[in-house]
Amino acid sequence: MVDDFNRLLQNEMPVLERFVRFRIGNLHDADDVLQETCVAAFRSFSGLKDESLFKLWLLGIARHKCSDYFREKAKRLEIPIDELRESVLSYGSQGITSSSIVRETLDLLGDKDKQILYLFYFKGLPQEEIAKRLSLPLGTVKSRLHNAKQRFKEKYPYIPKGESKMKKLPAIIPEYTIEKCEKEPFEVIHRELPGMFIIPAEKETVSFAMYDFPERKHSGQYELKVTGRVNVHGIEGVEVKSLFHEDGADKESIIFAQLTDTNCCYLGGESVANGCRKIVTFLDEEFENVYGIGENNCGFPTKRKGDGRILQKENALRYDDYGDVSDIVGRFTVVLGEKEYDTVRLVDIQRSSNGVMLCEYYLDTAGRTVLWRRFNSDDWAFSRYKKKWSEMLPDNERLTVNSKTFVHWYDCITDYIL
Repeated sequence: MVDDFNRLLQNEMPVLERFVRFRIGNLHDADDVLQETCVAAFRSFSGLKDESLFKLWLLGIARHKCSDYFREKAKRLEIPIDELRESVLSYGSQGITSSSIVRETLDLLGDKDKQILYLFYFKGLPQEEIAKRLSLPLGTVKSRLHNAKQRFKEKYPYIPKGESKMKKLPAIIPEYTIEKCEKEPFEVIHRELPGMFIIPAEKETVSFAMYDFPERKHSGQYELKVTGRVNVHGIEGVEVKSLFHEDGADKESIIFAQLTDTNCCYLGGESVANGCRKIVTFLDEEFENVYGIGENNCGFPTKRKGDGRILQKENALRYDDYGDVSDIVGRFTVVLGEKEYDTVRLVDIQRSSNGVMLCEYYLDTAGRTVLWRRFNSDDWAFSRYKKKWSEMLPDNERLTVNSKTFVHWYDCITDYIL
């Protein structure tokens, strides 16, 4: 094991050094973080099942060690507002995720606009409190906030582009039932890209729509197509073109992904803001917020069976309360419209700066998602919405996870089931 680890580490050490030293300007501190990364990687190397994932896995560990370094530094230093890199919400790999487009738009604004938008939206401060912090009259704060909002709208790149040519999915999600089956869950090969439902292999396509609850109405639609092969920092994968349609506007982006015999993961993606193309890869700090899935961002394992990481009793789930976790939890008969499916339920629990979110994938025997459901912890993004989800969506289904309440938000179905 030691020889294998040293061989792989030696191959990737130049990339690892560039990755850490680019983020940490102090050479002495960077060397300390490099050493901590190598020690942590060696200690957990026995858990890596596929050597082809070593680079992703190693850089995931390094990313966490860099984050630890900056967290420690932040405890001792006062960081100015204009140096913060907060994230906000948009549709992404886990449904609603952080949006680099919004951050890029904020970067186009002046310091005063960025400051007041940060205090109001990111910190969730009322205008009276902002006036106190900035030693400004309340009327000035209201005026400045209004003008900052207008300038943000002017620079935000997404505008209506007319009628979409996407495949039509139902305007209202079909009625469905989910019934627990007493049979043992079957093992399944799940090759879909997490949260995007496309198999990242040549010639693959998929369309899927989102439906808000309790209205059950169509709220947006994706169309994805694999357009070719790519090589991202030495890792072979495919390019996936994505077209998202919402409220009359079409938003295009590109995803880079990899499918191996053991894992399916994101390698990065590309977006356009203000006419400028921006590419994020697994070497970038913001990758984890936008595309990071699974342990050290290595994605979902393709071979899935229940391993007892998440346990269910009645309508309550329990798991060891640390990190992200996913597991097969039960076998279910899903009747969707006029079709019946024998499925296993893949539960994926992810933490973020906004709280904890839970996604359910109901997978058929072919390993395809026939129904996807999103739940939020009751306090998810409370500073943004100023209410708990049980207050905002009082009629929606509840789950209990580690004795905490989760609330059903929206569902997705794909053209696979049509």
